[in-house]
Amino acid sequence: MIARLSGLLCHKEPEQLIIDVQGVGYRVFVPLSSFYELPDTGQPVQLHIHTLVREDALLLYGFSSLLQKQLFLLLLGISGIGPKVALNILSHLSCDELQQALLLQNSVRLSLVPGIGKKTAERLVLELHEKVQKLSAAAAAASGRSAATTAGRSDTDVLSALLSLGYKEKEARAALGRIEGAAGLSTEALLRAALQELTPGRN
Repeated sequence: MIARLSGLLCHKEPEQLIIDVQGVGYRVFVPLSSFYELPDTGQPVQLHIHTLVREDALLLYGFSSLLQKQLFLLLLGISGIGPKVALNILSHLSCDELQQALLLQNSVRLSLVPGIGKKTAERLVLELHEKVQKLSAAAAAASGRSAATTAGRSDTDVLSALLSLGYKEKEARAALGRIEGAAGLSTEALLRAALQELTPGRN
């Protein structure tokens, strides 16, 4: 299976491109978020790839980051969500926006994506909430970033998760400091409360 491609970008158009790898042109489907990060044609490019094998085709889906590929695979694991729908979601939501919507169980935000109705959005939240929590925790552990050793275990895990989502350490710590009764909250509840503190327009 092809997991990554490195070559020259010889053609690009919204949602698909061709990468020349030693004289072989590979057609790759990409979300718009990855498309906008592409270099000019003729320049080197490298993408994380998911290979989908069907009876009549071998399809390649490319992503600018490993996290985006991981989210794509999580979306594909949902009944009724195919590659086109998954790409559409990643075209309209950044990785951070999608993770926040799922962590906060914000189905309304997901339903704003064209082609995603209320029921589908609710199903995404129901089935992916815990999986995205695990993905965020794994990313935080891999990053090697941690809070001070004097902090509680929940505070450390949540701070690491917030850093992995792209928040600055200063604003993440400030958000945690504003949460009342933080010491008695589970890691999941504390993360949800911190994201609510960091989300503009919260109640």
